[in-house]
Amino acid sequence: MSTLYLLGIGPGSQDHLTAAAKKALAESEFVVGYTRYIKQIENLLNGKEVYATGMRKERERAAHALEQARRGRTGSIVSSGDPCIYGAGGLLLEMATEDDFNLDLKITIIPGITAALSAGSLLGAPLMNDYVSISLSDLLTDRETIINRLHSAGKGDFVLALYNPRSTKRREIFLSMIDIMLQYRKADTPVGVVTSAYREEQEVIITSLARLAEMEEKISMNSIIIIGNSQTYTKGGYMITPRGYF
Repeated sequence: MSTLYLLGIGPGSQDHLTAAAKKALAESEFVVGYTRYIKQIENLLNGKEVYATGMRKERERAAHALEQARRGRTGSIVSSGDPCIYGAGGLLLEMATEDDFNLDLKITIIPGITAALSAGSLLGAPLMNDYVSISLSDLLTDRETIINRLHSAGKGDFVLALYNPRSTKRREIFLSMIDIMLQYRKADTPVGVVTSAYREEQEVIITSLARLAEMEEKISMNSIIIIGNSQTYTKGGYMITPRGYF
């Protein structure tokens, strides 16, 4: 039986690539992924057949991986972070189960360290209590839904981890998010901005909700923004959300 690994490579540094992920890559005859993610692990791909494509080619990559696996080959399709959190996982499983696909194909999911967890570790302990992850990209989710989710997170006093917060063509929703959160949070609520976590170009900044808009030019699709809840505070250079133990 062939195996297709749905594999998370973590935030960037291979120090955070799990042993299970390394083992799956070693067993793979072929590896499929977004070009940037393939480059992060290219030293582990010697002798492998590599299929790498650019942005918005997700269906093409998933179809190629499934086709190769159905031919009896073992391989991996890779995502940054965890494959089933804004990654390739959902699409691959949707396509694989759309019809009566080859039952000899085994899909094994290898979890990875997510971007939110990576950012949290660099900021301190901001995710110690209930938190919500929301992507601000409106490519796959309509803007009204994103806005409604932001209001719900604000009302619920959740710590908020924001993925895909801003691009050069998409500023409005980032600024709207700040206005929305200021309806539910104090202006001095701690906010952490982590860009390119555990990569050479890593940048970590702790600021406040009121000053977040001033940092707009520093924020990109490679950033994760973590907005604290009503209990979150900063001390000693750390962002801390109490759980209630102390």
